[in-house]
Amino acid sequence: MTKNPQKNVRSSLKTFLGSLLLKLFYGLNRRIVKGRRNFLKLTKNGESVIIAVWHGHLLSVFYDLRDLNINALAGTHNDAEEISRIASAWGWRMIRGSSKEKGSLAYKAILRVLKKPGSIFFITPDGPTGPRRIPKPGLIRAAQMTGASIIPVSVHSTRNWQFRNWDIFHLEKPFGKIFINYGEPIKYDKNEKSEECINKFIRAMELTEKDNLHNANKK
Repeated sequence: MTKNPQKNVRSSLKTFLGSLLLKLFYGLNRRIVKGRRNFLKLTKNGESVIIAVWHGHLLSVFYDLRDLNINALAGTHNDAEEISRIASAWGWRMIRGSSKEKGSLAYKAILRVLKKPGSIFFITPDGPTGPRRIPKPGLIRAAQMTGASIIPVSVHSTRNWQFRNWDIFHLEKPFGKIFINYGEPIKYDKNEKSEECINKFIRAMELTEKDNLHNANKK
């Protein structure tokens, strides 16, 4: 198959501009980050972790983790293609797939990553198409199968644009404050039932968000 040089140039340009705009928007915010040690101390000890943030707030955490050695899952749709290109340009290793497409291959790839000591895996547990704030069971299963800890993450910002489809997707405006809270690790036993695990995860996300909002209101 003959490659289209013009198309490749356009894609490279879009990736460059997208990366530049994200760094500009988020770099012009004041970030108040809490709880990074909750996952860094685990990876330092050779344990793998899953960083989990709801789909609507992924960009703030994506930017905050940009300089770390990250593996991540992205869907196969066009919107995910753009963010995947930027992530790859930042040195991330991307796995493409979702519960609706290439799910089995993606799940096996996630297991391989998490079995490597000290790995960090980034995921939006309700992405790419929802339902909103309901985690996909594959996240839980991967944690149970590998012994990896899940780090629930909350984001709150003072200035943002909101885009609505199945979700409320946030793009932070410059010159605001972004509060990011990496919560306490969640560990699962292999024998825990799926419904119990999902409820445990949702409660941890809610607790992390409550703590983050409390911290934001004090500033």
